[in-house]
Amino acid sequence: MKNSLIQKYNVPGPRYTSYPTVPYWDEADFSYEIWTETLKKSFIQSNGPEGISLYIHLPFCESLCTFCGCNKRITKNHSVENPYIEAVLKEWTIYCKILGEKPTIKEIHLGGGTPTFFSPKNLEDLINGIFTSAKKAKNHEFSFEGHPNNTSHEHLQKLYDLGFRRVSYGVQDYSAKVQKAIHREQPFHNVAKVTLWAREIGYTSIGHDIIFGLPFQELEDIVDTIEKTKSLQPDRLAFYSYAHVPWIKGNGQRGFKDEDIPKDDKKRMLYETGKKLLFENGYHEIGMDHFALKTDSLYDAFENGNLHRNFMGYSSSKTQLMIGLGVSSISDSWYSFAQNVKNLEDYYQILEWDKLPVYRGHLLTNEDLIIRKHILNLMCQFVTSWENKETYFEEIPEVLIQLKEMENDGLLIINKDSIQVTDAGKPYVRNICMAFDLRLKRKTPDTQLFSMTI
Repeated sequence: MKNSLIQKYNVPGPRYTSYPTVPYWDEADFSYEIWTETLKKSFIQSNGPEGISLYIHLPFCESLCTFCGCNKRITKNHSVENPYIEAVLKEWTIYCKILGEKPTIKEIHLGGGTPTFFSPKNLEDLINGIFTSAKKAKNHEFSFEGHPNNTSHEHLQKLYDLGFRRVSYGVQDYSAKVQKAIHREQPFHNVAKVTLWAREIGYTSIGHDIIFGLPFQELEDIVDTIEKTKSLQPDRLAFYSYAHVPWIKGNGQRGFKDEDIPKDDKKRMLYETGKKLLFENGYHEIGMDHFALKTDSLYDAFENGNLHRNFMGYSSSKTQLMIGLGVSSISDSWYSFAQNVKNLEDYYQILEWDKLPVYRGHLLTNEDLIIRKHILNLMCQFVTSWENKETYFEEIPEVLIQLKEMENDGLLIINKDSIQVTDAGKPYVRNICMAFDLRLKRKTPDTQLFSMTI
């Protein structure tokens, strides 16, 4: 990768887990009533044919990881578990009353925070509580995020018995120096143990998260991490860029200096080396920052054109409606987004009033829905088309003018009614999506809102 291209395209940009991105939500046109209306509309359309998805945010962690941008509450006091589970189940009860009919759940993802902060018994109570008012879809996909240091055999067995078949572990990097800087000290032994346990129990998809561009990270660290990863053969991998956002309160990223972070050509070298090693070990590139073995469902979804992306990341199955439960969770009815309050005490208080703890959102316009499809196509399939009038919008010529330079740089191919991202352009897919992001172009932010794209 030429350094000039890196310097040229390494700009702040969204990761496009949604469109519009959260900073560009139009909150003035959103209301609690609009959210419940679009929620019911989407539920009626999709519950029967495909079911719905649930994202459940479990915010507690025993220590702060400085690479993490998630909403979390740091505590070693496990008495917080029961009240939180009760609150989430109350929120679910309110949703079920609004929906009026028993939901069919296709997907559940437990994220955080640290889901394995919670005891196996409390996680069991949570899932069983959800299904007192819902039924499982025939081909459901349940997944959770586990911390290698505190995921027990009991956690894995209990969640497997409840229908979970996917687990992902945050590895990040095996270097002791890097781990210390990011407050995530975990030996290889712990990762190996929980990976092998999951495989022995019968999990069909085990994922590892690896980050490049971390403070003090060197080329040999990436090589060592991927070599160790190879020995465990996880089914899928997230290999993504460290997002340096020290301006965000509470993430601990002021604990090291800017010069401690690999930049530009060095950071790109970490990525290219890691990607090369993954290819050599049988992993195939899936969407942005994700890799999978041919035997994993994520690979099949990509090959068959069924890959989907939302606030939970990439998924091998799609539902039109996703409900987010828990503090700070985001819901997606396809027609609108809604986010819960970020403060735990506010979350509890609003539920006491028998109301959904939604505090902001966005009602998608017709233009938003068209752009959303193009960005999803690019993020999931590296191609998009406006051949049909339903996918055309009047700014397409302007978008193509902007993309022409990227075509000259070998990052994509412009056809009559479509564009195709090249292999060289895949690391720049966020930049390509930005050309379609009309809300971003109409209102350039005064301050930096996003991490760097490269």
